This record gives sequence, C-alpha cells and structure tokens, in this order.
Amino acid sequence: MKNNHTIIIGSGIVGATLALKLAQAKMPVTLIDARPARDESAWQAVLSKRDARVYALSLASIHLLTEVGAWQKIAASKRKADYSQMQVWQLNGMGELLFGDSKDQNLDAKLLGSMVEPAVIEHALWQRLYGEDVSDYLTIIARQKVVNMDWLGAQQGYRVTLDDGTAIEAALVVGADGRGSFVRQQAGIGLDTLDYHQTAICCAIQTQKPHQATARQAMLPTGTLALLPLADITDADKANPHYWQSIVWTLPRNQALALIEEEDRVIADKLAAASHYELGAIQQIESIASFPLTAQQAKSYVADNLVLVGDAAHGVHPLAGQGLNLGMLDVKALSEQLAHDFARSGGKFWGNNQTLRTYERLRRPHNSLMMHSFSALNWLFAGSLAQTRPVQQIRSEGMYRVGKIKPLMRLFAKQASGV
Repeated sequence: MKNNHTIIIGSGIVGATLALKLAQAKMPVTLIDARPARDESAWQAVLSKRDARVYALSLASIHLLTEVGAWQKIAASKRKADYSQMQVWQLNGMGELLFGDSKDQNLDAKLLGSMVEPAVIEHALWQRLYGEDVSDYLTIIARQKVVNMDWLGAQQGYRVTLDDGTAIEAALVVGADGRGSFVRQQAGIGLDTLDYHQTAICCAIQTQKPHQATARQAMLPTGTLALLPLADITDADKANPHYWQSIVWTLPRNQALALIEEEDRVIADKLAAASHYELGAIQQIESIASFPLTAQQAKSYVADNLVLVGDAAHGVHPLAGQGLNLGMLDVKALSEQLAHDFARSGGKFWGNNQTLRTYERLRRPHNSLMMHSFSALNWLFAGSLAQTRPVQQIRSEGMYRVGKIKPLMRLFAKQASGV
C-alpha cells in the first residue's frame, strides 16, 4: 500500500481521537486496529448493558471530544453523568476536601467533568470516524493485527506489515496500542514500572441515597474507594434518577482476590460498610470485576519516525481517575505540533524528530509528575506506615488546612479539569 504519511496503531479512544484531529486538519492518516469492526446493531447490543467502568472526563477532554464531533453525540445519547462537585475524605481523621457546589442550580456553569462509560465514547468516535467530512483523509483498517515493523531510514520511515500480509509504508508511526504496546516493544523503548501490590474491584451499585452530581473518594487504610456517578439508562432509572454509582475499590491484592470470591450480597454489604454508609445501603450490585494496579512510564515517548501516546507511553494509578485525561492531553499536544509542521511545510511534511521531541518535552515531565504524585498519595493513605499516628496527624491537619484555603481549592479544581 502506498505511503500515506501517518499510521496510528490502536483505535481506542486516544488513537481514534488523534486520527480524527489529523484528518480534520487534512493530514492523510491510516488507523489500524486488531479488533473486529462493529455495525450499529452490534454497538446497540453492547450499549444496552450498564458498564461498571466509567471514565471521569475532564473539561479539557470534553473540549477535545467536542472538537472532533464526538461529544455532541454523547450528549445527545444522554449516556453521561455530569458532576459539579468532588468530595475527598479520610475516615479516620478530620480531613475533608470539597470542590465545587452541587447546590448550584446552574450545573453547566459549575461543571467539573462528566462520567461516561468507555463504550459510549467509543461508539461516538466510531460514528465520527466514518463521517463524510474526514473520509478523504482517513483510512480505517479493522480486524488486522500488526505483526512486523521495519524501519527504512529517516527519509522513508516504517514499513508496517499486517497479519494478512499487507504492507504499508509511512513516514510516521503512532503507537496508541495500550499498556502492552507492540509499537513500543518494536521500537526497543524500555519501560519503568511500579507494582502497587494492590487490586481494584470495580462494579456498579444502586445506592439508598442519590449521588447529587458528586464524585466521591474515601481514602481508606486499605486504599482508595471511589464512588462515581453513573448515567441512568433504563426507564426505571430515569423515573428515579441519580442512584447508580460506579465503584473502584482499591485493596491489598490478597484481600481483594478473596473478596471477589464472595457472594454479591456480601460484597455489597462490605462495600457499604467501607464507605461508612456515605450513600446509605446498597440496593443492587452489578458487573463485579477486578484488575491489578501498576504504574508505568516509557523511558522515551519518541524514536526516529515514531511516537507514543496514551497508555502506550504511560499508565497511572486510578486514584484520581486521570489516566484517559492524560492521554487526551497527549493528543492535544501532538496534534498541535504536527499541525504546526503541516502548515510550515505547505502540507508536504510533518512529524520530524525535532517536532516529536518538542511533544515529548511538553508531555513526559507532566505525566511523570502526575504518576509520582498519585503514587505518593497512595503511599500517604494506604499501608502500614500510613497508619502510624504521626502520618495520620500530618494527613488530617494538611487536608484541613488546604480545605480552608479557597484560592488553592479553586486551583486544584482547575488542575483536575485540565483547562
């Protein structure tokens, strides 16, 4: 297949959003994904079920999805749960942080972000990927796995071979293929990793009290417990809205693996007790699953004719729900740098090594800071040392003092929004 300049490997949320940004800027791009293509009926079958997982989309991520035309479809589907307040507290101390104001009736003016299920975002992006406005610049290859990547030199870039034998040459390859990135491995880029020896249990719950457009996070001795608003999807939900939450409950690995084997009702009761019944008893629990917690960072985000974005470049602790948002900021930074090259070269070339290094300088230090900050917070609240009295007192006093400084609280809220 003839060189079309840019190949993005991985059509998840980050890869698809980047592909749309480049195609909208009239930069030819091919998007490759190993997953089979879904038609509309297959998407509706997926969307008919409630997903326990949600992404806490920041305002910056929402703005980016709006630019590519996906957020409008998400909003029209009403399959989102906006939140105007964030509450963070520890159960064995006086510290509590409260961002925003759920009592304000003008939710749009106070919006901090929105909780959206992964499939809802992916469906909206899928609809946009096949839009007529980008079809001249965007080629989509589904159900094909990349099996080999050959670097042909700085002038030619890469030859990418698919499992059906098709070979595609491109001056720039973008790895958007997740934590186990094949692109990263083929480029010989190393990885720094951190195992938290924790496992997260996720599920969807219907609570006795409504969530009131508030994202909650309890800092427990065993790890964090997040209670995140979920969209109401059934007629019964909509008749009595705001009672469904997405749960991410972090526990020591052995404790989590033992708990996941219990009956659903036992898990629900233990979960309600762990939250000190912040939203009352748990009426229903669905879609219980678990996953181990690790953090990782690629030693470099770029190589000759190659760049990494999203989870292929970095993965953080889910403590603050910022993993996808960091990836979307990667998309924003990279697309802006490539667009600058595109304009400067008269549409002939973009993505030279200097440009890619600029992207790395913009994103890697910020992502590294976020990764280590989340690790430090996890260490500060979970584990044996964190339960010693001096550390407890420092935490409580620190949260209490920070909560009293309104300008600082506004700054934290702005940072969380990503704008």
